[in-house]
Amino acid sequence: MRYEANFCPQCATPLVDREVFGRVRRVCPACGVILFRDPKVAVGGLVLHQDHALLVRRAVHPEKGKWALPAGYMEYDEEPIPALKREIREETGLQVRVLRLLDVFPLHNPFARGVIIVYQAEPEPPVPDTLQGEDDIDLARWFLPSEVPWDMLAFESTRIILRRWTEGAL
Repeated sequence: MRYEANFCPQCATPLVDREVFGRVRRVCPACGVILFRDPKVAVGGLVLHQDHALLVRRAVHPEKGKWALPAGYMEYDEEPIPALKREIREETGLQVRVLRLLDVFPLHNPFARGVIIVYQAEPEPPVPDTLQGEDDIDLARWFLPSEVPWDMLAFESTRIILRRWTEGAL
């Protein structure tokens, strides 16, 4: 699905297509505003606690019913680490401490192109006995390395990070 703006966000004049900076872009012929199609930025976390990794089961598409690292899109006014903390709290109820950057992966889904920034994190004490699956998640659960549901993982970035974790490469 491709979304195109039809009117200038500054002056409401109908936009036209013009080649600008080597690409065809939407441009306002009245005020000169150029609309750039910016990539989406998502953040995800490998949350580790007592030899377990936190995974969440997706309740929405894409990949509904499959497991993933807790993750989500950054809002326009957020920085990556606060966005990750918000996403994990919204999806599981956990407060986390972000420890380090693990990797950056291309983000390819039917709705957006961009990147996902993946961090390692740990829960802030006290860690609740039961996790809440909320937001776009229906279940949150801790997995030992031997319990990772490899055939039910949603995204390549989740598979790569979990493979590194299970192989001791983090």
